[in-house]
Amino acid sequence: MIRKLPFLLITVIVGMIISLAGMERQIVSPGNQDLSLPFSPGILSEDFLFVSGSSGNVPGTRQLAGKDIESQTRQALENIGQVLRAGGMDFSDVVSSNVYLADVRHFQTMNSIYSTYFRQNPPTRATVETDQVLAGALLEISMIALHPRISRHVVTPQGWSHPTSPYSWGIQAGDTLFIAGMVSRKPSSDESVLGDIGAQTRQVLQNVGTVLRRAGMDYGDVVSSRVFLSDARDFRAMNDVYRTFFTTEPPVRATVRARLASLDFKVEIQCVAVKDATRKVVGTPRLNSPFSPGIRVGKRLYLAGMVGRGPQGLELGDVKAQTRQTLLNLESVLKAGGLDLGNVVDATVFLSDVRYYNDMNEIYSQIMPEGFPARATVGTPLMSPSALVEIMMTAVEE
Repeated sequence: MIRKLPFLLITVIVGMIISLAGMERQIVSPGNQDLSLPFSPGILSEDFLFVSGSSGNVPGTRQLAGKDIESQTRQALENIGQVLRAGGMDFSDVVSSNVYLADVRHFQTMNSIYSTYFRQNPPTRATVETDQVLAGALLEISMIALHPRISRHVVTPQGWSHPTSPYSWGIQAGDTLFIAGMVSRKPSSDESVLGDIGAQTRQVLQNVGTVLRRAGMDYGDVVSSRVFLSDARDFRAMNDVYRTFFTTEPPVRATVRARLASLDFKVEIQCVAVKDATRKVVGTPRLNSPFSPGIRVGKRLYLAGMVGRGPQGLELGDVKAQTRQTLLNLESVLKAGGLDLGNVVDATVFLSDVRYYNDMNEIYSQIMPEGFPARATVGTPLMSPSALVEIMMTAVEE
């Protein structure tokens, strides 16, 4: 008991500091999860707590809690729970989650453990298959939670059945709406809508629109999206349909290839929307681009997933050079929005090969200022076969 006391005191003290911090950006750490890697366990900003991707490792070590998906799912969620408590929150405050599975055949087993942490009103969620950066890891989970002082409610469109898995269609958190990863299904009947990528993308975005309208929003309020394609060859056809829903000032976006939980589906799209009259595009979009470089709403700046393409193109086969250029590209958009890398609160790194993890971290830690943002890092093929890294970020003005 005596040996446990210092950690408990640290957790309580950190939690007290965070609860008094208000809107200032604060690192949230339970004190036992330091792996000397360039990300913080959690970042609290604007009453949102961004929790880094957690694998099923024993806190403070790279040792996994077990080799099975049950043990690793439970440990990953326990790790997240420690960060939530250090931030004065718990699982009931989580509004959005991303689950990256090493093998989608573990989907149902993961769900059985996951559901025990969310007995009612679970957060929105996207679940896809990716490679894991920690050897032997079977999943990584990242989350966003909202301080209980802010109103939060589940958004379920009229006539829609509840999801069969433990997530909600939408969670409205103040002026922000988190929308679950949508696939080509009619939620009113749970009927799959199969067909080519165009038909499936249309159904997915119609589903997104139904959730938006239920929350009093529309497509023009979407600030960020993530598109997971099961086949990168569908990229252009997906974009053709996607553009018809976001005709002007489209949201920022990251698009990667990932196997989905069901082989029936070709695409899954996850969105965030904000009802704010200050919404504006930051940076200069490429001609006919289906996404904006940045979207500024209030104090928040959402940045698109960017790759390391510089004036001379991509440095082929050089992940360090591409990571450096990627961060310079992101920094350029941040500066256009009046912010810098020190304002970043959350990041997602997609690596085309997880063996690049250490080299990416080396450059990332050199360029990103101390007080690193929360971060998830997974392995996925990117849309450009020459791109080795893609990074998506969210920043907040202090």
